[in-house]
Amino acid sequence: MPLSTYPELSSGLVLCIDDNQDVLECEKAFLETFGYTVLTAPSGSKGLELASAHSVDVVIVDYFMPGMSGPEVAIEMRRLRPQAPIIMLSGAVDVPEQVLKWVDAFVAKDRLASQLLSAIAQLHGCGSIPPRSYNA
Repeated sequence: MPLSTYPELSSGLVLCIDDNQDVLECEKAFLETFGYTVLTAPSGSKGLELASAHSVDVVIVDYFMPGMSGPEVAIEMRRLRPQAPIIMLSGAVDVPEQVLKWVDAFVAKDRLASQLLSAIAQLHGCGSIPPRSYNA
């Protein structure tokens, strides 16, 4: 996908939080291709540390993680960086509605490449947007 497909994506600091190092590396490489600066964290606590030290524009967090789960991270992130949109990723497509209220979007991992950029484009710089599933 050329950058011109997503003209609003040319810069920004994205924080990716996932306990799977391979997923983090893929997300980082993919997003950097589209002009983002990407921070990665292998755990929720590390992600919160990075978010407290950097003014992140978008947060991408995995649903299932040991220690601090994605929903727990989202709740804390709302307190720490209330303006940063949060996108939740998961290999499971049945994420409970009560979890989705803490995030701005949901993207299934099997649709990451096709839906992550459009989710970021719709959320980045748009302020408060109601939760929406991108798992169509």
